Amino acid sequence: MGVDLGDIIPREKVEFEQLTGWRLAIDAYNTLYQFLAIIRGASGEHLRDSKGRVTSHLSGLFYRSLNLMELGIKLVYVFDVKPPELKATEIERRSSQRREAQVQYAKAMQVGDIPAARRYAEASTTLRRDMVSEAKTLLEALGIPWIDAPSEGEAQASVMAAEGTVNAVGSQDHDSLMFGAPVLVRNLTISGRRKLPSKGIIINVQPERITLSAVLRELGLSREQLVDLAILLGTDFNPDGFKGVGPVRALKLIKNHKRLEGISEMKDAISAIDYNAIRRIYLEPPAQKGIKVEWGDVNKEKVIAFLVDEHSFSPERVEAAIGRLREVEAAQTESLEKWFG
Repeated sequence: MGVDLGDIIPREKVEFEQLTGWRLAIDAYNTLYQFLAIIRGASGEHLRDSKGRVTSHLSGLFYRSLNLMELGIKLVYVFDVKPPELKATEIERRSSQRREAQVQYAKAMQVGDIPAARRYAEASTTLRRDMVSEAKTLLEALGIPWIDAPSEGEAQASVMAAEGTVNAVGSQDHDSLMFGAPVLVRNLTISGRRKLPSKGIIINVQPERITLSAVLRELGLSREQLVDLAILLGTDFNPDGFKGVGPVRALKLIKNHKRLEGISEMKDAISAIDYNAIRRIYLEPPAQKGIKVEWGDVNKEKVIAFLVDEHSFSPERVEAAIGRLREVEAAQTESLEKWFG
């Protein structure tokens, strides 16, 4: 779900070329779920290999990663491991929604309602452990580092950004800001289009750069107050939020009362949640400090063995994608040699 900060925070539209040379920590689960939801056939079926195994996540991961690498952007993917106990309610809510979507998908297919079937298929997306393992194998073949976070991947990515290991966190959610990431980059889709699975529509998008310091300055809040605002709106750790409180009202309440404890008209409702525990998750993110990240080169033979030989990808398309990246890298090397030669 993530925190919905709506239109109250400043965001800057940027071109991909403005991110050249950047290092981005990518919220891996967020990204893989996105690929599994949108890379599907007409009636919602996943892409599969000759053995019937799902490959939608691998297709998205391969082509998007190479496209970003062609632009000179370095990626590191950060995976969730063990979510905080406070997230149990949200996890169960999502599981229940997926189960219901699976039921509705079967019903839609029975009556031949293909558009509805696709919507329900997207909503029933599940990321299994074997898919995560496959994603890591592909990343290693591509020379892209990955990290298992102690808890939330987005929290780990945010700490890495705060320490300067990377320039920004790449995610669709705004939670990175509450976790203390100095910069969040959204809409990392090369096509300029993004599908909203829940609505079944495609929208035109452009990368957005959101800077924490600009958000705090624009809203007139401290980071601690931004976290309190997020709790009012509803987070993965209190998914229901508070009735009748949207971004504008939440901002007004925090600016007027300074802290959650000061909002007298909502005292009972606020006291019903463990808001101090939620605050600690955001302000003291469970994450490793001082992580070292090393990028490698694409191992063409390993990529082809994994994608083409093992998972039935088109050899022409895979080789063409790798070839484009190598052409870009060769041109960059030639340019550097001329400059320093």
